[in-house]
Amino acid sequence: QVQLVESGGGLVQPGGSLRLSCAASGSFISLKAMAWYRPAPGKQRELVAAATTSGIYYADSVKGRFTISRDNAKNTVYLQMNSLKPEDTAVYYCNVDAENSLGSMIGYWGQGTQVTVSS
Repeated sequence: QVQLVESGGGLVQPGGSLRLSCAASGSFISLKAMAWYRPAPGKQRELVAAATTSGIYYADSVKGRFTISRDNAKNTVYLQMNSLKPEDTAVYYCNVDAENSLGSMIGYWGQGTQVTVSS
């Protein structure tokens, strides 16, 4: 089992910044992909940004404004959000793909952290 603890959400004015954190703990061999999602119209959740062993991915809507990074020593992924817009308002969910001792990959979700962009 893997536990994810998210933090860093809050209320910010348009143009402001926030930094989300997601720390993973528990029993796993490695964390392959670490990502952030948020709800989107017509979708359950949309991928906002991902940091994988293959590279970095951003949704078009956040390119140039958001930066994802990970500290593998701390099993933590961050999402630096700059130039925030009201349409960025959402609950942001952390997701990780963890490899267990059997070599299987299992996905886990955090509880979500609320980001509200409003004047």
